[in-house]
Amino acid sequence: MRTHLLVPVIAFAAALFVFTAPSLRAARSNAAGLPAGETAVASVLERSPRHGEFVDIPYEGHAPLRTWVVYPERKDKAGVVLVIHEIFGLSDWIRGVADQFAAEGFIAVAPDLVSGLAPGGGGTDSASTRDDVVKLVRQLTPEEAAARLAAVRAWAARIPAANGKLGTVGFCWGGGRSFACATTNPPPQACVVFYGAAPDSANLLNVRAPIQGHYGGDDARITATLDATRTTLASLQRKFEPYVYAGAGHGFLRQQDGRDGANLKATQAAWPSTIGFLRKHLR
Repeated sequence: MRTHLLVPVIAFAAALFVFTAPSLRAARSNAAGLPAGETAVASVLERSPRHGEFVDIPYEGHAPLRTWVVYPERKDKAGVVLVIHEIFGLSDWIRGVADQFAAEGFIAVAPDLVSGLAPGGGGTDSASTRDDVVKLVRQLTPEEAAARLAAVRAWAARIPAANGKLGTVGFCWGGGRSFACATTNPPPQACVVFYGAAPDSANLLNVRAPIQGHYGGDDARITATLDATRTTLASLQRKFEPYVYAGAGHGFLRQQDGRDGANLKATQAAWPSTIGFLRKHLR
């Protein structure tokens, strides 16, 4: 074949690779029992056999909380996992994480905690840019975030297919909110924290739920506080299982293709650990 004929063939092949790579990554991740990374999640949501739907959860005195709910394919009742989004709001990636929790047998409930705060009374989807979503999330005080999560928990407790047990899982900003849920009364049955900050020392004394934490080894802003958190909770005889993954960065579960494989390696360890922890406490 002549060289000038190779050019369009190579260009076509490259374009085909770019077009199919996210789908292939999604299929591989899904087949491995992991949530898809951010670049591949659209394909997972499109192909999911599970029933997912948006519901509006009442929140007294405010706009309803738009929430993505995904049900597992099982005959018996299931534990509920409350999925708390990052500072980027209720993104497609968070919806994909919820779908994977449902694949593992849980009822996944993922609220948009900035519902009613965007222009026109909308939420994440109504914001013009990701930066605008970040601004909305940052406007939520810890007290307001807790009140919104309490409304979602109350709604989830009445799901007919639920077994009466609930755990929380949060990422980044949501990881901090998940940790804070362990201080509520009554607490969830379990709380999982992905690279989120612990409550301040006074509120840490109120922890009641067992907690599992997952942290990137190159995330000193968060990991610098782990020793003090571990010491305090051990003195209170509270269950705290922190895991730090060498070389992984902040947000590793969403950015699985980053940091020369360290983020994927962290995901491959953290996700099965999370599922095992939740199955232990929510069955």
